[in-house]
Amino acid sequence: MRNQKIKEKISQTDFTTQRMDREEYEGVEFSNCIFPPVIHVNLMDCVFVNCNLSNVRFNNGFLQTITFRDSKLMGVNFSGARDFGLELHFEGCILDYASFDKKKLNKSSFKNCKIHGANFTQADLSKSLISACDFYDSVFAGTNLSGADLSTSRNFLIDPELNNIRKAKFSLNSLPGLLSKHQIVVE
Repeated sequence: MRNQKIKEKISQTDFTTQRMDREEYEGVEFSNCIFPPVIHVNLMDCVFVNCNLSNVRFNNGFLQTITFRDSKLMGVNFSGARDFGLELHFEGCILDYASFDKKKLNKSSFKNCKIHGANFTQADLSKSLISACDFYDSVFAGTNLSGADLSTSRNFLIDPELNNIRKAKFSLNSLPGLLSKHQIVVE
């Protein structure tokens, strides 16, 4: 993750009642803001701190080097975001029921996040930084996890036959999440 140069700060704004007035935001830190269900803007080098982006759909916009800290992103759909330059970083976020379906996230990071019921179907998480995340009930199908480090994460069910886990790192405690399909008891 490269250093983001913040040029402007926007705080305590409810964009569900106040329209986002630009087509592009670059170098902006949003703090304690609420966002509408659909966002049609390009975001570059932006930071979201303590924001509520629940149920947002990013439609046809660029998300380049975006950091979310301590934000609520329940039900967010990233599938409509453009793939070019996509780079997302999550720290201490709630990403329950988020959809990353078919997204290339190999430059992204997930740290200390709650990610229950999220969809990672056919996503590319290869070489992503994944640290201390809770993936309870999240879906991994056709997901590329090669080279990813999930050794400090928990509560995931990943079928090695349906996902690419080559050179991925797992802890001994996570073996049940890799073997559940085979009904093997690990003690």
